[in-house]
Amino acid sequence: MNLKTFLLGTCSAVVIAGFAQAETLTIATVNNGDMVRMQTLTDDFTKANPDIQLEWVTLEENVLRERVTTDIATKGGQYDVLTIGTYEVPIWAKQGWLLPLDNLGADYDVDDLLPAIRSGLTADNKLYAAPFYGESSMVMYRKDLMEKAGLTMPDAPTWEFINEAARKMTDRSADINGICLRGKAGWGENMAFLTATSNAFGARWFDENWKPQFDQPEWKATLDMYVKLMNDAGPQGASSNGFNENLALFQQGKCGMWIDATVAASFVTNPKDSTVADKVGFALAPDTGLGKRGNWLWAWNLAIPAGTQKAEAAEKFVSWATSKHYLDIVAAKEGWANVPPGTRTSLYENPEYQKAAPFAKMTLDSINAADPKNPSVKPVPYVGVQFVAIPEFQGLGTTVGQLFSAALAGQMSVDDALAQAQTAATREMTRGGYIK
Repeated sequence: MNLKTFLLGTCSAVVIAGFAQAETLTIATVNNGDMVRMQTLTDDFTKANPDIQLEWVTLEENVLRERVTTDIATKGGQYDVLTIGTYEVPIWAKQGWLLPLDNLGADYDVDDLLPAIRSGLTADNKLYAAPFYGESSMVMYRKDLMEKAGLTMPDAPTWEFINEAARKMTDRSADINGICLRGKAGWGENMAFLTATSNAFGARWFDENWKPQFDQPEWKATLDMYVKLMNDAGPQGASSNGFNENLALFQQGKCGMWIDATVAASFVTNPKDSTVADKVGFALAPDTGLGKRGNWLWAWNLAIPAGTQKAEAAEKFVSWATSKHYLDIVAAKEGWANVPPGTRTSLYENPEYQKAAPFAKMTLDSINAADPKNPSVKPVPYVGVQFVAIPEFQGLGTTVGQLFSAALAGQMSVDDALAQAQTAATREMTRGGYIK
């Protein structure tokens, strides 16, 4: 072998070795705006980590939950990074399905994470997921339509006021609905909204002995109000509308009010996307005077499944995507109002963010006011504001969500939906050994 051949062979071996060492992370995520934006900003990560490539699987919320749950429960190994919610983290961590995040880096500053958000992602004093954005829920409304209706939105409205305002703001001839609320079936879609709302009415999923409570008057009052209000003041086809569908309606000027995730505030006030950006006001989630508001507590988080073979690279990505540095990247490209909210104390202490985001204080107040351990007026045996933190809830919540969506669509009565929900919940809790 001559020297030239030897050198060429050596260079080829180095190149091949370099390619062999490159890793591709498969990331499962939800098709929400902040997650979609993240995918456009990952050049910053890949430039710093040229040996890591990213492959995205972006799915609608209900589909994401189904596929990710199936994959991790069966140890399918399709994904290296998962986008999961506050509900899944402690349950999956306990089952050994997630890796603890022990090496997020010296600059990550775990202690800067909001305590209310961080606590829901921690098991046995270890962090098992990093929050990409955190949220509660609140009222977003058209100030111009509220004024036209002769009303003034209180900072802390009641459901009685919301009902009155929604009906007065409705103008079918102008294609304006007084209110847009989730109707799409799913434990994290319509049942997130309805469970949080039911807390304000004094309802609960189960009593202290895990007996289902859908046969109680508090749930009847909740569902009656919701169906009647949506029939009178909601959009057509509301039973098919989830977060993204209602966001689009509001941005198009077709909703007088929208009660949903605080994370939506930056989207409805962004003039690039919203036709009503300069007309939006905010208020706390409604109550009924019983001492609880219908504001939930949630975070979309990045976690690493225990079955991945690329844990080190995955943790590098999770650290980057949920870091202070990432917030700075978004701020530089999109403005401070559009950074992922609800995760870090330092963000809410940042004067630039306070100035750019008029919704910042209300978002933080709503997050801090949510009480997962005491979500309803009456005592409960479970943790969770808009969900029940038990493994059975994912299937049961979706079943009940389908029944309530059918009631909204007029396919069954409220009484029938509640009766079937009671039967389904009783069956599931008996099967799970919670009740006999």
